[in-house]
Amino acid sequence: MKSPELRLVVIALAVIIAASYPLSAVRSQTPVTSKRTGSTAKIDETTRKATAQALAWIATRQNADGSWSESRYPHNTAITAFAMMAFMSQGHLPGQGLYGPEVAKGARYIIASANSDGYLVGSRGGNMYCHAMATLALGELWGMTGDDEVRPVLAKAIDVIVRSQNREGGWRYDPTPTTADVSVTIMQVMALRAAKNGGMHVPDKTMQNAIRYIHSCYDERTGGFGYQTQTRFRPGFARTAAGVCCLQLCGAHDAETIPKSIEYMKANFDTREHFWYGHYYAAHAMHQVGGKEWEAWYARLKETLLRLQSPDGSWARSGLFDREGVGPVYATSIGVIALSVPAGYLPIFQR
Repeated sequence: MKSPELRLVVIALAVIIAASYPLSAVRSQTPVTSKRTGSTAKIDETTRKATAQALAWIATRQNADGSWSESRYPHNTAITAFAMMAFMSQGHLPGQGLYGPEVAKGARYIIASANSDGYLVGSRGGNMYCHAMATLALGELWGMTGDDEVRPVLAKAIDVIVRSQNREGGWRYDPTPTTADVSVTIMQVMALRAAKNGGMHVPDKTMQNAIRYIHSCYDERTGGFGYQTQTRFRPGFARTAAGVCCLQLCGAHDAETIPKSIEYMKANFDTREHFWYGHYYAAHAMHQVGGKEWEAWYARLKETLLRLQSPDGSWARSGLFDREGVGPVYATSIGVIALSVPAGYLPIFQR
């Protein structure tokens, strides 16, 4: 585009087009052929339209510096990473797709946010959640593009995670090896897995110890995952979905705990606690399970998310379903990522 103003006009028109034109008019903006299998993804036309509107909405919320924000998390690397991955989940990359420029600007923001030690939180601050999500986004971008500008930043980000692992095998909010919880731990494992998939070095011992910690949070009585080892906190849907997803992506497809965990997830599908975070992981976990279980889950997910979507394409008014209160960019990005799983673009979530 010749100017930022002209590009905003184009994106605004994309919102209108997605809302009012036949679905064939927006298909070029939402690629749905799986690069993994070459087969047509099971994304119907209503869902194509919904995700096209959502991406157009997310694009208009990007800050001038390339970041995305929520009211409590301005210019945040995690929010930026979620938004980037929403575009990437439908094949938009720097130099490729309508939203290639937005992804490129987001990537430059995350790269610029790296502290001297490799911690990806920038001058606004953050924690290991932010670092892990930013590392995951860069890991996926590296795996999909091989961009040499990404590699050295990603390598230092990996080092931060590796040296911050505690003796139990987990991680907590700060980049120091102190305590651990399953939520923060799973985010680090996802980031490391993406980097390793792209050919980056990740110590086997780091991954093995992390998986051991995740297993230690399993609750045999319910099939769910608790917050910490021997925790007094009850198991939760989001933690369970994350645990199942992580174990499968690390090769533990046949872990004897998984069937009971899946039943727990199915029974708690509509939970309001950490709804978006939970369904971010649950969609990928069930996709790894595959077959009729995945088809039934995806149908239920589509029905739920499309019902909650606002007329402007966002998930800004999801009410009780956004009890964590992060904000609309976060919710809308996850909505797109979850609905786009069948497209198979993001390497970390391919089966």
